Amino acid sequence: MSAATLRYALAVVSALTGLVPGVRLAHLEVAPPALRVEISIHARRLWVIEGTDTLRSASIAVASGQTLRVGTRRWRFDTPRGRLLVLHKSEDPVWTPPEWHYVEIAVAQSLRVRALTTKGTRLSDGRVIALRDSVVGIEADGDSSFVALPLDEHIIFDSTVFIPPVGSRNRRIVGELGRYALDLGGGYLIHGTRDSTTIGTASTHGCIRLADDDLAWVYEHVPLGAVVWVR
Repeated sequence: MSAATLRYALAVVSALTGLVPGVRLAHLEVAPPALRVEISIHARRLWVIEGTDTLRSASIAVASGQTLRVGTRRWRFDTPRGRLLVLHKSEDPVWTPPEWHYVEIAVAQSLRVRALTTKGTRLSDGRVIALRDSVVGIEADGDSSFVALPLDEHIIFDSTVFIPPVGSRNRRIVGELGRYALDLGGGYLIHGTRDSTTIGTASTHGCIRLADDDLAWVYEHVPLGAVVWVR
């Protein structure tokens, strides 16, 4: 290992062990200094480059650049530019939707939106939306019965989209991010998609989406600590 490579490896180890609690040095992948990921938002393309060699080129989906506004709340969907690092890699990632996901659904259907609490929320017909054993369900008024709601459906009653509590099974969506994910920090990922027709478009909420084959290759060949340049 050259002196430059050693200095780079030590810098990455120092950065990642500070950013990612519980990272053990023995299990840490280190990207060689010459390997990097280049992402062009304008071209909607990703390249994995080692030195002067392009190892992989892939079409991607990037952020829509749109703004979601509801009352005084505002969400802007951009992909962050600049120098990022691959902080974590995961297989079969499960998505915990942010609040804006439910706000978008409500806006699209001209519904209200409201966060559920662990104490329960009473509906207009007297029933209560409650949380039991990390699952949201319906309790009849004055009855101890509990009917769990489907985990793969949105919770809509009284013309309102209810946001499941964080940590509940109803707030977890399996398969939405594809087979793999590379975490760039700040909630931004390189991940897959259920809808391959979005690849090559500006349609995400900030993340970078790849088609299945490209994602599998990137996951295998881009190690933890790799530099990702977004321009």
